[in-house]
Amino acid sequence: MAETPSEISFTSIQVTRHTVHSEFLEREVLIDLYLPVESLRKEPLSLLLINDGQDLPKMPFDELLDQLITDGEIQPLIAVGIHCGEDRKMEYGTAYAADFKGRGAKAGLYTKFVFDELLPFIRKISLMQSFKDKSFAGFSLGALSAMDIVWNHPSEFNRIGVFSGSLWWRRKGYEDGYEDEKDRLMHLQIRKGGFYPWIRTFIQCGQLDEAEDRNKNGIIDSIDDALDLIIEMKAKGYTDEHIHYLEMEDGKHDVPTWARALPLFLKWGWGV
Repeated sequence: MAETPSEISFTSIQVTRHTVHSEFLEREVLIDLYLPVESLRKEPLSLLLINDGQDLPKMPFDELLDQLITDGEIQPLIAVGIHCGEDRKMEYGTAYAADFKGRGAKAGLYTKFVFDELLPFIRKISLMQSFKDKSFAGFSLGALSAMDIVWNHPSEFNRIGVFSGSLWWRRKGYEDGYEDEKDRLMHLQIRKGGFYPWIRTFIQCGQLDEAEDRNKNGIIDSIDDALDLIIEMKAKGYTDEHIHYLEMEDGKHDVPTWARALPLFLKWGWGV
């Protein structure tokens, strides 16, 4: 894991590392706070939560965010990288239901951590009682978790960032009669959910994300799952104004790919 000093200052942001004690998760949660410098904190700022925040220093997200704000390409915003724990496959997932192997059983507790422990902590250390708006992003399984939390709390958020999301998360194994239309948990939630016109979604996939092609249609599963998710969203009323899909020809399921996609996401969401 790349290490971040306890405090580091840039032209536009300050980065500090903190520990949040969670009663819900029964562990200490490390977070990195990317806070605009005091001169840029003159009005309520947007808040961006990012799952798998331990990967951000490898990108490096701090330099990227600082450069975009300094150059005036995006509005100043507060970002929080939430480090995963050893129980990542249990804490991330869908609170709606665990997957067919029982993974994601603590997703509901993770959601409670975000609202009841993390957000109050962020308000306290950032000295901001309210935010202009809130967004949630993540990578791989962390992306599924972010989307699940936003989808189930639409009044709290405005944007979702899904990078190589684990949208295959399913309630049945292939050998147990799995069907695309019935068993992908995030797709099911969207089908049963509502239309929230203020929510905008950024979905990134790489053509080299994986090699699996369960339906043998010549398209890898991660892209199929993402495109099917967009179909479900459009059936609810979302349009291309709400959804930005980025498919990277040379994109892999790795940190360097997500590092290249992040500037596009930040400009899409907070561009000046």
